[in-house]
Amino acid sequence: MRNIKITVEYDGSRYSGWQRLGRDESTNTVENKLLEVIQKMVGRDIELNCGCRTESGGHAYAQVANFKSNIALKPYEIKNYLNRFLPMDIAVTDVTDMPERFHASLNAKSKTFIYRIAVGDAPSVFTRKYTYYCFDPLDLKAMEKAGAHLLGKHDFKIFSTVKKSKSTVKEVYSLDFITTENEIQIKIRANDFLHNMAQMIAATLIEVGLHKLDSDEVAAIFNKDSALVATPSADSKGLFLSNIEY
Repeated sequence: MRNIKITVEYDGSRYSGWQRLGRDESTNTVENKLLEVIQKMVGRDIELNCGCRTESGGHAYAQVANFKSNIALKPYEIKNYLNRFLPMDIAVTDVTDMPERFHASLNAKSKTFIYRIAVGDAPSVFTRKYTYYCFDPLDLKAMEKAGAHLLGKHDFKIFSTVKKSKSTVKEVYSLDFITTENEIQIKIRANDFLHNMAQMIAATLIEVGLHKLDSDEVAAIFNKDSALVATPSADSKGLFLSNIEY
């Protein structure tokens, strides 16, 4: 039995995330679109393991998934087949045979999200679906100072809408700001992310940049006795799963 890894990029604008859980039984997900085509290709039901779930409206530059099949097609033939039948807002960029025990989620060593914030005198018509436009100037130095408080191991439950989890303690390895003339990108690399964690971190840092929250107050958010809370999730249209390391 082959263990096939696929790398996928997608525009999540019209999807209800990678996968819906619990009572939300929406089938309009990236996972379901992939399953429809893969199962037609292999001729049977398969289980698709995902490297890192993305939320409703969120995008991916390099999502990773794996499935098992005895299909005889070569990797490039699988890639060509999938791209022929997938909708144009989902593309398979790589197909690789992996060892039997490889699992897209369980073997991931780190995951990186990028949150894109558009800045400038006016919002761009052509990036409006993929960036959050901030009408007011952002204090980048204050945001960088606040971001330093998020590095390392913390209980990120307050930066999440998670209801059940084995552990809400995660480790943020790096948090960087990439600036261009028209954008500020927040790049967050961690061992794992809770539900809506990346969006809530981005939203909180934006609040700091707008001077609605002090940089040092971000550290106090982790204190259970503090009245401070993380800012509700930023618009998911600006969020991209950038990379998963193995």
